[in-house]
Amino acid sequence: MQLKEFLRSRLSLPEKSIANTVALLEEDASIPFIARYRKEATGNLDEVAIEQIADLFKSFKDLDAKKQSVLKAIKEQGTLTVELEEQIKNARTVSEVEDLYLPFRKKRQTRADIARKAGLEVLAKMLMAQNLNEPSRIVSRFITEDYTTEEEVFSGARDIIAEWINENTFLRRRLRQMYSRHARIIAKPVKKEIENLENSKYSGLKNIDEPLNRIPSHRFLAVYRAEKQGLLKLKAEVNKEQALELIQKTILKENASDFSANQIELAGEDAYKRLLKPSFSTEFLKLAKEKADRAAIEVFASNLEQLLMAAPLGAKRVLAIDPGFKSGCKVVCLDEQGSLLHNENIYPHAPQKQISQASAKIRSLANAYKIEAIAIGNGTAARETELFVKKAGLNREVSVFMVNEAGASIYSASKLAREEFPGYDITVRGSVSIGRRLMDPLAELVKIEPRSIGVGQYQHEVDEKMLKEKLDTVVMSCVNKVGVNVNTASKELLSYVSGIGPSLAKNIIAHRNKIGAFKSRKELLKVQRLGEKAYEQSAGFIRIKNGENPLDDSAVHPESYFIVERMARDHHLKPEELIGNHKILQEINPEHYISRGIGLPTLKDILSELEKPGRDPRQGLSEFEFDASVKTIDDLSTGMKLPGIVNNITNFGCFVDIGIKESGLIHISKLANEFVSDVNAVVKLNQQVEVTILDVDKEKKRIQLSLID
Repeated sequence: MQLKEFLRSRLSLPEKSIANTVALLEEDASIPFIARYRKEATGNLDEVAIEQIADLFKSFKDLDAKKQSVLKAIKEQGTLTVELEEQIKNARTVSEVEDLYLPFRKKRQTRADIARKAGLEVLAKMLMAQNLNEPSRIVSRFITEDYTTEEEVFSGARDIIAEWINENTFLRRRLRQMYSRHARIIAKPVKKEIENLENSKYSGLKNIDEPLNRIPSHRFLAVYRAEKQGLLKLKAEVNKEQALELIQKTILKENASDFSANQIELAGEDAYKRLLKPSFSTEFLKLAKEKADRAAIEVFASNLEQLLMAAPLGAKRVLAIDPGFKSGCKVVCLDEQGSLLHNENIYPHAPQKQISQASAKIRSLANAYKIEAIAIGNGTAARETELFVKKAGLNREVSVFMVNEAGASIYSASKLAREEFPGYDITVRGSVSIGRRLMDPLAELVKIEPRSIGVGQYQHEVDEKMLKEKLDTVVMSCVNKVGVNVNTASKELLSYVSGIGPSLAKNIIAHRNKIGAFKSRKELLKVQRLGEKAYEQSAGFIRIKNGENPLDDSAVHPESYFIVERMARDHHLKPEELIGNHKILQEINPEHYISRGIGLPTLKDILSELEKPGRDPRQGLSEFEFDASVKTIDDLSTGMKLPGIVNNITNFGCFVDIGIKESGLIHISKLANEFVSDVNAVVKLNQQVEVTILDVDKEKKRIQLSLID
């Protein structure tokens, strides 16, 4: 199967768009670059469609690599025929390739191998001819030391037939169809672990028996985890009678003799029980796991994107607090660039409860460092610290924000944090991270391994490689949507810019430290090992503030500067006079500037960017207050309406921070009055909502919420 046919059969996209996108991917163009700057080539495909093509392109290469490996292995055995080679080359899935390879796969000695060595393959072929009626006449020819009776002889022959049945590619294809449509997942307790299962959070999963293709991803991953812990045993099954009927229809001839038919039926039952059923159970549980992984990873990716694209406060002076009780609250003051100006501890809570001293210190620091906003980590003692700050009597207007500190401890203990703040301990580094998250969530969160941010479900169960690849794609997409100030960006942020990567990011920082700030995008070409290809990929996403060319602080790619210059010249203006000139920009007809390789999509992007160059796609930040009367789960009662912030989204609902230690769950059925299939269609991460308390289980620390009025 050729790549074009493989992609066309799986995508409902124009053939030209697919072909051009694949060509760009083969040139190592990044998805953000293709989506933003090659719209004419792709037919204006968005990042989702391009990523889909990229994933299928990778699947095709994996399939092709599998075919080549199998062909080589069979060829080395000297058993590759022209017909088999064609079958392998035309296979559409890895499963088909595996089925064709099955008879040639090296395996440990089987019952069929033992029977063959005893000369029973001749008898097996006689039975498969299906016209043997008087077995007693010939059975003596096959009796050996290992097969001493008539039943043992025919049992050995059936072992060979069972293996043939198992290796029948047509039958396996039909059985695979049956499993695809009708397989059920069955989870049963491991007998010796029943008591442990009953006392675990998996107790409700002990009798799962439902269609495998309809089990929700989160429930599959839950039973999968329970099996890994030795509490459950999983299997995928179809109706036994229907499977045996399919085997018999496939193998038996209409005019088969009674004796031959009986032997083949017995061999079919053995093949199904011993070979086919375990094989297909393993295969389809693996497929279900991959499907569940993809669903869980999509949830994680969606949450991560929303978290990374959270509204930034911007370049403001921030006082950040990492709250705590016994050990006190670590306070840091940061300037507009996030540089550390001051740090110390205050003790406003029990057991020290030095409220007046702590209040005086907060007022003093806010005045001394001209603080414009206060960031409070949302961990232990967060609400108490928020209330303390609001009562501290600040004599200047300062906004107070609660900041999600998930993963902050990972950063503060990292090598990167130690390099940034070599003379400070882990508490200072964590507080700085909280403050910087308020100023620019994206710039700070890229310093943490995406999996450590903790906004997904069952991330420890899903395929690690698949998760990392997807999350890295999400981070790259977000970084390039926003753009990166090359003169202030960290190495970690720069490494996600299209075409850059960790090595070139390091070189850019080294160049910046040695030569000074970049004055133009062109100066990137002076960076060691940053060539024309990397420049083409990255330049449009790099921003130069107050540089030599105002366009360098926009998303207009340098390859299109000549168009802007033509537009300006046609209106007797300099290019910089065109930027933000709403009246003139409205008069420009983009069709007048269509040229080879540059069409309306790119021209419209250019005009939009000239209206508001370097516009941040993230929304503005707004203040939020929890209900001051609610401090612990004991303050909750059914029917209460409370403000909250969505802090995690799953396939079965979302979790909401209502200002206490425990987050509440809004089940998907309680998100709206109508049926909801996608939680993200109703709520987003960090969205401010008003919820109703449905139920409070204080013993189990569980809170059920609703968005339905």
